[in-house]
Amino acid sequence: MKKFTLLILLILPATALAHPGHDIHSFSAGFTHPLGGFDHLLAMLALGIWAAMRNRGLGRVLGSFLVGMGLGGVLGIQGIIPPMLESWVLGSTLLATLLVAWAVRLPIYAQTMVAVLFALVHGMAHGTELPASGAAWLYVSGFLFATALLIVAGWLAGRSLGTQLRQRWLGVGLVAATASLF
Repeated sequence: MKKFTLLILLILPATALAHPGHDIHSFSAGFTHPLGGFDHLLAMLALGIWAAMRNRGLGRVLGSFLVGMGLGGVLGIQGIIPPMLESWVLGSTLLATLLVAWAVRLPIYAQTMVAVLFALVHGMAHGTELPASGAAWLYVSGFLFATALLIVAGWLAGRSLGTQLRQRWLGVGLVAATASLF
């Protein structure tokens, strides 16, 4: 329970929806961006915990999310985005946290597809910020690295909690934190 409390306290000070208007030309800016965007932070931690609920889910969730985020980024750079994109990002964050709170078990291929869909939305949001020239490759590298670390951190938190009941309570806390963004 102490680890859960510490995790919640660490993520509460983050700012929500940290998207447009920031440095997009350095690895460190890309690395710190997911840590400062409360929506991104919550979604990545939730996906990692959700993967921990299935002993074999980490590699697929992590890999598919990073690929989906890259594809979403390319779509965003090209201007191919749904209307009200920030609502889609926030909705995917809420759904990710609910998957943990409700302990939703899907076949591994369906879990992979859910991760890809969430990643597409998050990738599109970040792709809209990037120049089409490709000058932001350091930022993208840092961003993807931090995203991977957040998913792994969520997985480690989920595994360290041991029981599904504890994992679900952590999910409830993530749902509450996500609800504060609405």
